[in-house]
Amino acid sequence: QVRFVESGGGLVQPGGSLRLSCAASGVISRFTFSIFGVSWYRQAPGKERELVAAIPRGGGTTNYADSVKGRFTISRDNAKNTAYLQMNSLKPEDTAVYYCKMTGSRDYWGQGTQVTVSS
Repeated sequence: QVRFVESGGGLVQPGGSLRLSCAASGVISRFTFSIFGVSWYRQAPGKERELVAAIPRGGGTTNYADSVKGRFTISRDNAKNTAYLQMNSLKPEDTAVYYCKMTGSRDYWGQGTQVTVSS
């Protein structure tokens, strides 16, 4: 079965950068991957999971939460069956577990990767 696995999280100082990856595992064609919508969510302790960034299947206009607009960039590389979240100018309030969600015939969620922003 198709799975998606996040990586790239870690500890970074305020103002630093990280790039998260969400890679497909299992049998999936580049065509199929290309028509999956991509979203990144995050969840901090004691808080609800929130949408961070999204791009519709087949491309289109990207969407960002106001809290990350201008700092984060969502992208995808269909040849590598991988989606990315570039995170710049990180703030302590960005600390959370980050999850990718791929939307196809149904939603596929990754296991999450921890991002900690601290001096």
